[in-house]
Amino acid sequence: MNRALDAAAAAAGLAAAAPVLGLAALAIKLHDGGPILFRQRRVGKDGVEFELLKLRTMVVDAETRGAGFAVDEGDPRITSAGRILRRLSLDELPQLWNVLRGDMSLIGPRPTLRYQVETYTERQRRRLEVKPGITGWAQIHGRARLPWEERIELDVWYIEHRSPRLDLKILARTPLALFSGTYKGESGGWKG
Repeated sequence: MNRALDAAAAAAGLAAAAPVLGLAALAIKLHDGGPILFRQRRVGKDGVEFELLKLRTMVVDAETRGAGFAVDEGDPRITSAGRILRRLSLDELPQLWNVLRGDMSLIGPRPTLRYQVETYTERQRRRLEVKPGITGWAQIHGRARLPWEERIELDVWYIEHRSPRLDLKILARTPLALFSGTYKGESGGWKG
């Protein structure tokens, strides 16, 4: 049942977001002629990798320059269109396609990179028991402003307590979280 709801919501979301995605694609392409989508291997349920999709908000090959995978507010690799897309979290919209394909769910822990997963403790590996999500418990409690370990603990708490009621609470609080910023604070973000 959950998979059917995810697929239906993702399809409806993609249809509703089509005009925004079209304008964003045009802005990205006009900026530097590079690819519209950013594709990155992420770790999903049971440790299986999949290709995560996002609208490209940074210069081409940004992960090989500057701070690598780390991104903070004011990063010079972020394009002018990318600043707007990130501020409104519109760069995440293509992940609805990941949900439609079955790689992700609407709600769950955010998918991480393989090198991050390799440092997980046994308890932290519980994050891999469910499909990663576009939004989740850690997302509505501070996103990347939270220290890495705290985000993971919030995700594990969600896995231990998940229910339809909790999922509805997360969905209801996600819009507010989207507009509260995505960048790490003084102690937040991946340290590795």
